[in-house]
Amino acid sequence: MGLSPGGVSDPLNPQARQMADESMVRNLTAQAEAIWPQEVLLLRKYALPPRPRVLDAGCGTGEGTLRLAVELPAATVLGVDVLDANLAHARARTAHLAPRVALEHRSIFALDLPPGSFDLTVCRHVLQSIPRADAAIAELVRVTRRGGRIHLLAEDYGMIHFPRRRLDPDAFWPAVVRFGEATGTDMRIGRRAPAILRALGVEQVAVDHVVVDTLRVPRERFAAIWEAWRDGYASALAEHGGLDVAEVIAHFEDQLASLRDPDAYAAWIVPVVSGVVA
Repeated sequence: MGLSPGGVSDPLNPQARQMADESMVRNLTAQAEAIWPQEVLLLRKYALPPRPRVLDAGCGTGEGTLRLAVELPAATVLGVDVLDANLAHARARTAHLAPRVALEHRSIFALDLPPGSFDLTVCRHVLQSIPRADAAIAELVRVTRRGGRIHLLAEDYGMIHFPRRRLDPDAFWPAVVRFGEATGTDMRIGRRAPAILRALGVEQVAVDHVVVDTLRVPRERFAAIWEAWRDGYASALAEHGGLDVAEVIAHFEDQLASLRDPDAYAAWIVPVVSGVVA
């Protein structure tokens, strides 16, 4: 979900300030803990070679990189990102797995890697935060070998469902979409990603859904994601979403109250879009 003071600091990474904030470390940890138990079941269905080459594109703090390396103990895994502070976290987290796991500063838009370099290309929690997601996906397809797998965790902020309490949550999430429009990013990329893959000639395109809800995920783990979003994005959402800071925070607090109410149900549906490169 940002712009730096005075404008866009990087036109290809308009949310760089939010992605580099300490709240994002908490956010990525909580998201991985909530999502991975369901997501890994999807990864296990892919037909990979015995020693797969894996790319974690936009690896952030290495939460996914580490989990991929543990799940695929014979794989070589390359994590790439453009934020050096996040790469430092990732290197510290995966140091015990070097050289099988490597972390490098590379742009998802221009990886500078040979075509067909990877058997499995993964991109998690990135596409909603960048402009020109279709160009980034094309680059991911380019570096995946024929017959290799693309795995995109493509967020969609129209797939969040909370009960009404003091405030109406359906009045809040459109502000997040407006924030995306103001920063040139698509906060509903999850519903567009399948068509993008098909247009690139990817075959066997599938959409699965990870359900982060108050039945499948511990409430405090779910709440930790919302707290991190509140802490990292309140100002940017207020600047570009049509609400003031107090209103943004009030909406987050209202939804957090639902997450901590044992009688309330809430769900965040996360699309996982996959396919086979032809």
